[in-house]
Amino acid sequence: MHHDVVVIGFGPSGAVATALLGQHGFETLAIDRATEVYDKPRAIAIDHEIMRLLDNLGVAEAVLPHTAPFPASEHFGAEGQLIRRIDMVPAPYPMGFTPTMVFTQPPVEALLRAHATAMPGVTVELGTELVAISQDADRVTLRLRDAQGEREVTADTVIACDGASSFTRSALGIRFEDLVFDEPWLVVDLRVGESGLRKLPANAAQFCDPARPITYIVGPGSHRRFEIMLNAGEDPKAMQQPDAVWALLSRWLSPGDATLWRAASYRFHALVAAEWRKGRIFLAGDAAHQQPPFIGQGMCQGLRDVSNLVWKLAAVRDGAAPALLDSYAAERAQHVRTLTARIKKIGQQICERDPVAAAARDAALIAQGGGTPPVVTRQEIVPPLETGFLADPPHPAQGTLFPQPFIRYQGEWVLMDRVLGHGWRVVSIGEMPGATRIKPHGAEGPGLEERDGIVAAWFARHGVRAALIRPDHYVHGVAADAAALQSLRAALAAVLHPVKEPA
Repeated sequence: MHHDVVVIGFGPSGAVATALLGQHGFETLAIDRATEVYDKPRAIAIDHEIMRLLDNLGVAEAVLPHTAPFPASEHFGAEGQLIRRIDMVPAPYPMGFTPTMVFTQPPVEALLRAHATAMPGVTVELGTELVAISQDADRVTLRLRDAQGEREVTADTVIACDGASSFTRSALGIRFEDLVFDEPWLVVDLRVGESGLRKLPANAAQFCDPARPITYIVGPGSHRRFEIMLNAGEDPKAMQQPDAVWALLSRWLSPGDATLWRAASYRFHALVAAEWRKGRIFLAGDAAHQQPPFIGQGMCQGLRDVSNLVWKLAAVRDGAAPALLDSYAAERAQHVRTLTARIKKIGQQICERDPVAAAARDAALIAQGGGTPPVVTRQEIVPPLETGFLADPPHPAQGTLFPQPFIRYQGEWVLMDRVLGHGWRVVSIGEMPGATRIKPHGAEGPGLEERDGIVAAWFARHGVRAALIRPDHYVHGVAADAAALQSLRAALAAVLHPVKEPA
């Protein structure tokens, strides 16, 4: 049987890829070896860019009950003193959602799967494994195995979201480049009772103790997570046994305070695929990259991958220049490398095991803050797009996420995407031909009125009058006047609707 697209792996990245493909009208097959959602939490953080994507899919309202705001993370030094806070940007929130949230993965993943499965043109086959893959100039051939045996299907395109040990990546002979971070940790998830909650910090915490670095995360409801660095000579399997776990947690909790939900030993890696595409096959999510978890961006990165890729696949199907697809790997690989480098730097500070170096780290951070612990936002750690399908000439606004204000619509304040949609958009601060004007609260004249001045502040900060916004909400280009905007649109049209040479 032939499909437009086959998605390998139906975890969060695969489910969102499948839903996006269904939204764009692709005949899609999604497969996964497992028959059920994994019932324990792995990813725990989600940010406002991803909530905006889920809102575009129509599932944000269903997901939000399984989330909570991610409180500030307080970093404590070798002597237990506060040395840094990592927080989120203040309200009014630039994307319309809480900038960083914690969430419970099993029910959210089940929601994403159910939403994707219900899409027209989507077929989902669980308990189905990819055992061979090959391609020629015209199609990809996949050999699948399920309880009934083996069969072959073909596809125009394959998106491999099959995880860190990706069969697809191995079958294609694509190696991981090691970005040089490799540390042993124990991740412990707990459901904490009232007695335990009274003993634990109210905020997230990072104990940068050279004797044993420990991360503490406040999950939704009674969910709490500890990430505990293992010391040399400690057996990872032995350390995940309940007695060893409770011994590690004893400074905070005793077994009567909480129920162990999961204890799993991991090596935190920083890896990126040397290639993200071979012919008609694309890697996404953990199949393409892994990074340390210190600001909770692992799953977000996978969803950025599929958001970036799917609109480009749809554009090429609808006539855009096929070279547009080359920008997928260029954009996402650079974004992953830059973010991983920033996370790695934070991770190396957290994981400092030498007491003298740890004391110097603590002093340097306090000095950086002018004598008080500095405050960094998670949002400033996540980079813009630095390369790829961005307009000429370059401008600092290009590759940043365009904000999403609440705008007045039919007498109510509504998120902008719900009014303007999430395809290509041109938004201006003044009246410009072919652009949607966003005007300040109470301003005269035509246009959509924004509630909080977010867009007005964005245009003032960047010194431009109009922005050309991609379907994934990144700014393709900006213009200071109508002539520059017309030039931008003409250059974009040449890529999205190229004039075909006569045969």
